[in-house]
Amino acid sequence: MTDPAIVWFRRDLRLSDQAALAAAASDGPVIPVYILDDDTPKHRKMGAASRWWLHQSLQSLDASLGAKGLRLILRRGESAAMLADIVRTTGAASIHALRHYEPWWRNAERAVREELGEDCPLELHDGNYLMPPGSVTTGQGEPYKIYTPFWRALNEHMPPPEPSRTPQKIAAPERWPDSDDLGGWDLLPTQPNWATGFAEAWTPGEAGARVKVDAFIDEATGYDASRNLPSIEGTSRLSPHLHFGEVSPSTVWHRVTGRGRDVTTFCKEIAWRDYAQNAVLQFPQYGAESYREQFADFPWRDAPEELACWQRGETGYPIVDAGMRELWATGWMHNRVRMIAASFLVKHLLIDWREGERWFWDTLVDADYGSNATNWQWVAGTGVDSNMFVRIMAPLSQSEKFDAGDYIRKWVPELADLDDPYVHDPEDHGCKPGDYPAKIIGHREARQRALDAYAEIKG
Repeated sequence: MTDPAIVWFRRDLRLSDQAALAAAASDGPVIPVYILDDDTPKHRKMGAASRWWLHQSLQSLDASLGAKGLRLILRRGESAAMLADIVRTTGAASIHALRHYEPWWRNAERAVREELGEDCPLELHDGNYLMPPGSVTTGQGEPYKIYTPFWRALNEHMPPPEPSRTPQKIAAPERWPDSDDLGGWDLLPTQPNWATGFAEAWTPGEAGARVKVDAFIDEATGYDASRNLPSIEGTSRLSPHLHFGEVSPSTVWHRVTGRGRDVTTFCKEIAWRDYAQNAVLQFPQYGAESYREQFADFPWRDAPEELACWQRGETGYPIVDAGMRELWATGWMHNRVRMIAASFLVKHLLIDWREGERWFWDTLVDADYGSNATNWQWVAGTGVDSNMFVRIMAPLSQSEKFDAGDYIRKWVPELADLDDPYVHDPEDHGCKPGDYPAKIIGHREARQRALDAYAEIKG
């Protein structure tokens, strides 16, 4: 019998449009493997909300593989060592995987090659982005740093290749290596179980992703008008499925554009994922270091009590608090509200954007290194392509502008009985609703303090 090939799954937990699986299946028997690489130095450990999602997604993937007569082999440890052990026990002749661009995964890929060499080559394939990060370049062959010209250049290559189907037949190996038990990984919260609302909000896995895509297709033409309104279901909510690779961006692009409608705004959002990965490919420490050197001397405040108020949704700004409570309850936050909440932390409270990035990394089910870092640096004004620091969002007027009343009433029950416009700023209207806190700082005071802080580094 032909020697088996290993498929090394990471953030690509699907069978359809899966180039690594297709290549391995064409070679002979397939051994699907997922490694929880938590302890390797410099490997960024997955956040708690993402670990909840991962548990469900691995269960779904294992069931899909089981329908093909396969099983998902689970190992926990350093990726190169685990793969080398599986190669030794099974005689695997090759390892197939989709390329990953986070710095720790690039390190892991190098380590696998160094460990196994040509005896069991690592063959990398594309498929997690519209175009391979690093492939869209300027006329001088340089990577783009600014999103708008990047989008224009990327769009010249669109549409992406048609997605491929799941291989109909995949051969199983003669012998299976040992596997961990998923329950032994303790990915799910115990007591207190803070994720009780997650299961109501999400169905992780490839089948769940397919349902989400199908549900969004009819709504895609209204995306441009509705995506900024948190009180309605105007976004695709595909971000965690895309992050975990339960559906490919190529599949989403073709399904959404397949009816010949103008869905450019949504396509630009899919392209932002590509842009963010291009950013971390150029700047691997983008999630930990400000791109603009002047911010190395920024007078960030050490204010743990105020940070905790922001995390709990107790700032006295209803739109901010609604977003932070939605995040805790569901592992997700509306995109417009993410910007408002992030701006509030950085500019109203003058707390380092990295504190927010770490909180989102732990609490978002779609916590993506590239997107998370790029979005926080955009809001903070510290990034390679970012909003100016002096552009300070006014959360109260943003709340009214984007008609967030029902959103606030849902997530801040202390304000559920208030009508517009009182619900957006009850303190300003003289309301004293229940136990809702007073503003942690006034908007004008916070704005002036932020401008003064910026003046210190501007010179």
